[in-house]
Amino acid sequence: MADDFDLDAYFARIGYGGPAGPDLETLSALHAAHVAAIPFESLDPLTGRPVKLDLDALQAKLVRGRRGGYCFEQNHLFRGALEAIGFEVAGLAARVVWMSPPGATLGPRLHMLLKVDIGGAPWLADVGFGAHLQDAPLRLEVGVEQPTGVARYRLDQEGELLALAVHQAGDWRRAYVFDLTPQLPADYVAPNWYASTAPDFLFTSMLVAERLTPQARYNLVNTRLTERRTDGTISERTLASADELAAALDEVFGIEPPVPVAEVFAKIAVG
Repeated sequence: MADDFDLDAYFARIGYGGPAGPDLETLSALHAAHVAAIPFESLDPLTGRPVKLDLDALQAKLVRGRRGGYCFEQNHLFRGALEAIGFEVAGLAARVVWMSPPGATLGPRLHMLLKVDIGGAPWLADVGFGAHLQDAPLRLEVGVEQPTGVARYRLDQEGELLALAVHQAGDWRRAYVFDLTPQLPADYVAPNWYASTAPDFLFTSMLVAERLTPQARYNLVNTRLTERRTDGTISERTLASADELAAALDEVFGIEPPVPVAEVFAKIAVG
């Protein structure tokens, strides 16, 4: 995989010009730069376009194109960059519980994250959890609050599973649960196909986009655009036309849609 990765193009895409060694400094800097530059977005599932996970397709779309992607694309791309640098990386799979009530039955493994070993110490990297993008890698350490530049995280042990929790509104909210079983590339094929094609899955019926910078977290859910700044201020507005959607995709997320924006707006506009 590493031999096929264009590190120079990736660094240019995320605006990174620092050191590139298999160390925590590099991992942390790349993690933050990636989520600031390459947005999470679900335009391909929404518009019925195939989501390809081979490295050539990912680089064409997320690096050379003005596009983002969802977890399988983002973390496959990030893994390619890390391995090209020389990091030891394993792909993991998680079950999302972000919107689930306490005690709900767990769903399938529809999220990808990465375990990165640095000097014998394991770290979790995840540039693709679109419900709450993560700006930094986390130590694989249970029960310890881990503040990053824009959020607070904690890993909890739940039986044989680990749960990632995010501190929000004075409480801890579970994001997903997982174990440390390494996944083969083939293990992501069926979950990726389901997440991008199933008519009852949110990405095929909703537009979701997110970008995280040191200054603000930007979320778009259909026509609702929210900006949460690090100073605590929040602004929201509804995009009332295809032109407003086009401006938001371009100016806020840096996305050039694969189909005419009017076609996207017709799928997501309510009322």
